[in-house]
Amino acid sequence: MAEKIVKLMNDSAVARWTVLALVALMMFFAYMFVDVMSPLKSLVEANLGWNSGVFGKYAASEYILNVCGFLIIAGVILDKLGVRFSGVLSAAIMVVGAAIKFVGVSDWFQTTAFAQWLGTWWVEMPASAKMASFGFMIFGCGCEMEGTNVSKILAKWFKGKEMALAMGLEMAIARLGVFAVMWIAPLISQAAGGSVVAPLGFCGALLCIGLINFIIFGVMDRKFDSQLVEAGLATDEKSPEDEFHVSDLGAIFKSKMFWIVALLCVLYYSAIFPFQRYAPNFLEETLKVDAAVASRLFSCFPILAMCLTPLLGIFLDRVGKGATMLMAGSIIMIACHLSFAFLLPLFPYKWLAVTLIVILGVSFSLVPAALWPSVPKIIDEKILGSAYCLIFWVQNIGLCLVPMLIGSLRQSTGSYFVPMLVFSSFGVLAFIFSIFLKKEDRSKGYGLELPNIKE
Repeated sequence: MAEKIVKLMNDSAVARWTVLALVALMMFFAYMFVDVMSPLKSLVEANLGWNSGVFGKYAASEYILNVCGFLIIAGVILDKLGVRFSGVLSAAIMVVGAAIKFVGVSDWFQTTAFAQWLGTWWVEMPASAKMASFGFMIFGCGCEMEGTNVSKILAKWFKGKEMALAMGLEMAIARLGVFAVMWIAPLISQAAGGSVVAPLGFCGALLCIGLINFIIFGVMDRKFDSQLVEAGLATDEKSPEDEFHVSDLGAIFKSKMFWIVALLCVLYYSAIFPFQRYAPNFLEETLKVDAAVASRLFSCFPILAMCLTPLLGIFLDRVGKGATMLMAGSIIMIACHLSFAFLLPLFPYKWLAVTLIVILGVSFSLVPAALWPSVPKIIDEKILGSAYCLIFWVQNIGLCLVPMLIGSLRQSTGSYFVPMLVFSSFGVLAFIFSIFLKKEDRSKGYGLELPNIKE
């Protein structure tokens, strides 16, 4: 066996964990921007003339272009042009989208002739909502593309090492963005006299820092690739067998395991991310508290997830049981949403709300911690980026439609009871697909129940 010519960068704990910090911070900033409007829903409706239906359409807009095919294109770009180009491109797209959304909700924009023209068609959507939704569409393309890119980056830099731990830490740091924005957005808004624009501007500036992070990562990754070539572990040009071809997408679509994972993913996340959009307002109405208090209560959601996800990553790396963790996470989610529907309205106590929210965070630890490190076990590395993007594409179909469904149900029923039952039903279906996944793994031997670290 040939010895390594040089010590590789990812053999250095400092180098690979620095890469994790760089890319995870960008996702932290992205998650902040995604949910910056959630704790401000009441203020947005009062200041900009939106209602729950409009807010639902705005929330869905993040995913529209991805559903229309951008994520498929993003997967091809990622596998064809690599993580460096894709990373900087994704970050730049997020910054552009954030800038458009910022302009859309600004007082200045409302007085422009363009805003007046926007208000003359599809009048149920105010001009500010149309512009903000357009910016959110652009941002969503970059955000989802970056999410898949980060997964491939960590799979590359932590291959044969602490991959599940790294992915778990990245998810934990990203979720810290949800916690942070639930506190920071109301505080910035209050300090700026009830402004919606100020929190958006703050989070947009953080995205610019994230773009710089990916430029720094690009320098490190280029050196790493040079080392791989020097060590004989890679070549400057891919062989025809290793080169990605668009026709390889067909192999992904024909994979039974891909569809099980993708459908499990869309069902599970459809009960989490759309819930985040409405949760502060749900708590505000159910507990009879103001918006700031409600957002702080919901900020507890990612706390236990942040703590548990890295620990679950260590467990998955060393012990395994990934498919079992998916089943457990789905059961917990079902119980929490049913409790939101039936129990919390009967006993509207803050301690009960926080308890349910934190327990839901346990589910949010179990499922992603097991799901994303499992994908490299069932998909060939040369099409891994496309596989992640296609899973995100299927996921985005749900994330696009569900907020509009929830907003419509909320508007027509005047309560959150039916929406919570809908979220619970997604959990039941996710549990069924987790059973299918475990059965398929047992028969085909993909190793989803086995540890990631090889002795």
